[in-house]
Amino acid sequence: MFRAPLLALALSVLMGDAVTAGCGPSPDACTVASGTYHAVLPAGGGQGAPVVIFLHGAGGSGADTLRNTGMVEAIRARGYALLAPDGLSRQGRRGGGWSFLPGHEALRDEPAFFAEVAGDAVARFGVDRDRVLLAGFSIGGSMVAYTACARPDLFAAYAPVAGNFWRPHPEGCAGPVKLFHTHGWQDVTVPLEGRPLRGGAIEQGDVWAAMEIWRATDGCTMMRPDGFDTVNQFWIRRWTDCAPGAALQFALHPGAHGIPVGWADLALDWFEGLARRPE
Repeated sequence: MFRAPLLALALSVLMGDAVTAGCGPSPDACTVASGTYHAVLPAGGGQGAPVVIFLHGAGGSGADTLRNTGMVEAIRARGYALLAPDGLSRQGRRGGGWSFLPGHEALRDEPAFFAEVAGDAVARFGVDRDRVLLAGFSIGGSMVAYTACARPDLFAAYAPVAGNFWRPHPEGCAGPVKLFHTHGWQDVTVPLEGRPLRGGAIEQGDVWAAMEIWRATDGCTMMRPDGFDTVNQFWIRRWTDCAPGAALQFALHPGAHGIPVGWADLALDWFEGLARRPE
């Protein structure tokens, strides 16, 4: 397992000396009141940079996120800072997780933590608080969905990957929200239909049902999409006849449970396109 200085060195070798990993000149994680996060800045530094906050999957960490050098470098190459928060430690289990499960006590106010991370990065690195995309993988994607549901105005947009709501599904969300969900057709870890875990004690949700909730949240007039695209391996469905301030897109790819190659550019193309859309 990497230690923080070795991680910073590896990233520096792979991406060039302009990378800042960790907290300013230190390779260690940045600390805010509710937790810790890691940061990687674009070559030009953080001043005025847009931001991707990316939430890791189960058993992961912010440092693990930074090891996905393909994704990290794709985000940096677009001039974005990447902030990688650390989930809560899990008793008797490796790595961190997020507190979002329906019917379970919240162990931390996660949206407030993410807001702290963004605010600290503004003060520390000068990033642009108004251009923040909250994204995440697997249960990190689920955490993105629950944050978007409860706090749609917390960040500019949301992009869960391979994770969305759990059962029981929310009865409704605050809205409208700008959201782009991505999922693998062959995902059996978080299947599109969901599955029970721990003997049925908890149950992943149905992504198709989640999209119905998002359509209702965004006031979309039709159940079916009104726009389609094929971009490389991605099959994209979008809803555009929705309430002001809404944006809803769904991309399928043929792979399994993972962050697919090309996802970062696809998501950032969508995110940047939002700024060009008339409300």
